[in-house]
Amino acid sequence: MPNTNFLSGHFLIAMPGLDDSYFGNSLVYVLEHNAEGAMGIVVNQPGELNLADILEQLQPEEACAPHCQNIKIHSGGPVQVENGFVLHSSQYSFQHTVKSGEFALTTSRDILFAISEYRGPDQFLIALGYAGWGAGQLDDEIKRNSWLTCPADKSIVFDSDNAGKHNAAISSMGINPLQLSQDVGHS
Repeated sequence: MPNTNFLSGHFLIAMPGLDDSYFGNSLVYVLEHNAEGAMGIVVNQPGELNLADILEQLQPEEACAPHCQNIKIHSGGPVQVENGFVLHSSQYSFQHTVKSGEFALTTSRDILFAISEYRGPDQFLIALGYAGWGAGQLDDEIKRNSWLTCPADKSIVFDSDNAGKHNAAISSMGINPLQLSQDVGHS
């Protein structure tokens, strides 16, 4: 029987028992989830780079606007870490933009220049890499109590408090984060 409970547009919230050096305490926005697998962007793990670092590599002859040094680049996941992804509000469209409800994902560099020139979206998150799962893999991880799921909230994704995003997603469900257990229940 095919799974019809796909999680596109939802959060994956790492459960306390998820013992993984990359995904422990992570919050993932699921861009796509279907019978073939899933793709998401980790939204609460800022990396060491900033937008100025990226723009200097793309256009070394151009000076970067000072505000670009304050825009952190996130670690979006362990897959294709050399590729950039910009998750943003859906009112803007760029060369390679896919829209999904309130969110859009752009993979072309034109959005980076637009952001640096204040012509881009006000709400955005820039990431290198993404999180990916093969067919049935994410469903199995959820069954093993590795992830809690809930509808995504734009205000949490684009909040600058990366350390608080995980607990904010849990709290959005009316759950006290301190009450989560790493033990799997059985009926």
